[in-house]
Amino acid sequence: MSRIRLETISKTFGEELALSKVSLDIQDNEFFVLLGPTGAGKTTTLRVIAGLEKQDAGHVYFDESLVDSIPPADRDTAFVFQQYSLYPNMTVYENLAFPLKSPLRNFDAADIDRRIKDAAEKLRITHLLERKTARLSGGEMQRVSIGRAIVRKPRVFLMDEPLSNLDAKLRESLRVELKHLQKTQEVTTLFVTHDQIEALTMADRLAVLNNGKIIQIGSPDDIYDRPASTFVAQLVGTPRINLFETEFAGGKLHSLKNALEFDATGLEPASKTLVGIRPEDISISAQGTFHAKVVLKEPLGVETIVHLQTEDNKLLAIVPGISHHQIGETVKFEVNSDRLHFFTTEGERIEAKGVAA
Repeated sequence: MSRIRLETISKTFGEELALSKVSLDIQDNEFFVLLGPTGAGKTTTLRVIAGLEKQDAGHVYFDESLVDSIPPADRDTAFVFQQYSLYPNMTVYENLAFPLKSPLRNFDAADIDRRIKDAAEKLRITHLLERKTARLSGGEMQRVSIGRAIVRKPRVFLMDEPLSNLDAKLRESLRVELKHLQKTQEVTTLFVTHDQIEALTMADRLAVLNNGKIIQIGSPDDIYDRPASTFVAQLVGTPRINLFETEFAGGKLHSLKNALEFDATGLEPASKTLVGIRPEDISISAQGTFHAKVVLKEPLGVETIVHLQTEDNKLLAIVPGISHHQIGETVKFEVNSDRLHFFTTEGERIEAKGVAA
């Protein structure tokens, strides 16, 4: 398996900047996720690693070997695309066998058969081996696509939003299977997604990209609990983080109409500071410090998202189970002061210690 290192990679397409000085160090056997919106540069990063695109500047290393001049076929990467890229006139078995019959490989018939059956068993598609791929469901086709990658036992898996065309239930199932498969196969994996749930549940570490630049790299806990910017804070987390402007006065942070007030201990005085509160850190309680009106409820079974309106801000709170609060009702709520996030008005994170509400 391989460690993958990108060193200040830049890439443009005409006048459009796709990547700007991107540096990554992906460890051997790591499940690494690139997360970002459409156009962030995620797929271009994969294609540069695979050798399908040539970077304008910077270097790509596999372990300690420079691979900039090595053609794609010799980099020993397996690319799983969003589209299934199967041969519809072939059976599943024939599709799985196809990459093993390349002149660059030297597998005999028995070895090919063993690899196919081993991959099919891992992916639970043994019963489909004799079926034409044109007769498969979307989930079955994606399993076959993944099977085409793993039969080769490559140095690196590159996966470009492989679950995005599947329904929600199947995506959830394949997330678990892919993570388990990656660990049992012990293959370094770079997985691209715009879905923050996929990123948080699958990654050992992840990098957040935007406009061709890396905004933050860290574990899922790092990204969620210590977002480096308001962009990251708003990208990660469902429902979205509550973010509002406050003013500094008398050692406290006040929302614009003083509906919310927080101790500013540990913060440098600033005319304005953005405060972020995750919905799960707001508790509706009769003993709460603040008041708000319930304006909307979203029951999800295991929890309810409650939309609150203070005098100057709309907030989202999560209530366990089914909320019995009525729309239009005024409720009290409390904020977990140990979990507040602070940002400059430009959106950069401010670290503070000992801040309490």
